[in-house]
Formats: sequence, structure tokens, C-alpha cells
Amino acid sequence: MNNNYKILAVFEYSTEAHVTKSKLDSEGLQTMLMDEKTIDSDPLISNAIGGVKLLVHQDDFEKATKIYNNIRAYQKDKSGKDFSCPKCNSNRVLVAPIQRKNVFYMLFPFFEKKRHICNDCKTIF
Repeated sequence: MNNNYKILAVFEYSTEAHVTKSKLDSEGLQTMLMDEKTIDSDPLISNAIGGVKLLVHQDDFEKATKIYNNIRAYQKDKSGKDFSCPKCNSNRVLVAPIQRKNVFYMLFPFFEKKRHICNDCKTIF
């Protein structure tokens, strides 16, 4: 990877990455995709190699982050309504990364409860 680029986001499939890349390119930002061709040749290995990485030039990273945060999909409940953060009441809520600190959850990850994180104040709930 070129040292002048940072990973902005990781996608499971290249089509998802291309949509975001197109938006950033239209704003005049320097972007590139990594591992796109590998996953396109065999989509089942996406999790094994960590997905398609969307790279943005480090000079454009802050602007790209703001644009990406405005266009990305946020979590909704079962009825289709936006989640809201209990601390700041923002509706920009994502699924929090899984921690799996306990051996039980490492062996049986489907028992771990889904947690959410606010993209604005970073509160995990």
C-alpha cells in the first residue's frame, strides 16, 4: 500500500466500494481501491482477506471522512425507524465492533449481543 493513502472504509463487495468511491471522485478527491480484483474473482474470500479497502490520499482524508459520514447507511430498527443515541440523540448509529474478550464468545460468537455505537459522540450502547 502506498504510504500517502489511508483506509477510509472497508466493504464486503467491490460494488459497494465503487458507489462510495464514485461520490468521492466526483468531489475531486484522490481515491483508489485495494483487493478489489481478488474479491471479484472469488467473493467468498472477502472475509478472509478483510474486504475491499477504499483508500483516500492523506491530504484529502478529513474531507473524505465528512463526505462518507453524510452518505453512509446507518442502522435502523425492525420497523425501519432510525436508532437514536441515548447520549446525544443523533440518528447516525452503526453496529459496534465485536470485542469477544471471553473464550465462550470466541467459540460461539452468535451468542454475543449486538451493540451499537454513535458515529457522532462514540457512545457504545
